[in-house]
Amino acid sequence: MHKSRTLTYDLIIIGGGPIGLNCAVEAKKAGLSYIILEKGVLVNSIYNFPTNMTFFSTSNLLEIGDVPFIAHSDKPTRKEALEYFRRVKDSWDLNVSLYTEVLEMKSDAGVHKLKTSKGKFQAENIIVSTGFYDTPRLLNIPGENLPKVKHFYDDPHPYVGQKVLVIGAANSACDVALETYYKGAEVTMAIRESEIYPKVKYWIRPNIENRIKEGSINAYFDTTVDEIRVNEVVLNTPNGKVTLENDFVLAMTGYKPNYALFENLGLHIGKDEHKTPIHDSETLETPVKGVFVAGVINSGLQTSKLFIENTRVHSNMIIDTIKERKAVLAN
Repeated sequence: MHKSRTLTYDLIIIGGGPIGLNCAVEAKKAGLSYIILEKGVLVNSIYNFPTNMTFFSTSNLLEIGDVPFIAHSDKPTRKEALEYFRRVKDSWDLNVSLYTEVLEMKSDAGVHKLKTSKGKFQAENIIVSTGFYDTPRLLNIPGENLPKVKHFYDDPHPYVGQKVLVIGAANSACDVALETYYKGAEVTMAIRESEIYPKVKYWIRPNIENRIKEGSINAYFDTTVDEIRVNEVVLNTPNGKVTLENDFVLAMTGYKPNYALFENLGLHIGKDEHKTPIHDSETLETPVKGVFVAGVINSGLQTSKLFIENTRVHSNMIIDTIKERKAVLAN
């Protein structure tokens, strides 16, 4: 059997989200050969957002590649965002390989060799732009692997008439609790803190607080989940353990970067409390020369610090560095 061919590029971008697409646009402008390797669908994180989600950002703040983002209202929906980023891909005819999971990287003499689920690729430059939404923060409690437990919320319809426990008190948890309640679920919230997260969107927080106050949504504050069973859940409350009948657990406990991938790529994470990927703040280059990090992963566990709108500049920062190096070599 002959050896499988290795595809070679100037740049490989790991992750086909908005910032990965923007990096590809800038690479194309610069005349670099490139490919985006995406383990799932195009803008996979946005695809996995709740069906009825509306962005907090306005459409103009989400624009990339000089492609106008036209939405029906000031804040676009998930559906409009998916349509927009498809249009960006088509407008620039971007080179994207979907359903291509990167498994490991080996670097030798300035060339980075990637093993993926669809063959081998190599390049002098790599951009890791994988976001964090694909990797939920697990509870690490008994029963978390039961089919009734969801770390990604989709649509309220499956929960009509069901006893639902929502874990968390930030934007996602409050959104999910309200939407499932309004569609006919019996909703209970388990909240680790003593109040709803103070930074919940200003138009959501009064609503959820009022529903809790009137008893429409039952909330246990200063509470953690001890165990999840097939037909019930066990909570640790300030007044002791409470067992509730339960059909579904929606664990809106947040997300984190895919640190396992960083390990497989041979990239290091800082020892700071936020577990930030080690990189140069000016160039976004990691200690591995030619390997860069872009997008929201640059803030590690501080997942509310960076967004599409304030990381779009990452594409120019990285591509400018790559262009400068190529120019030096050419001379």
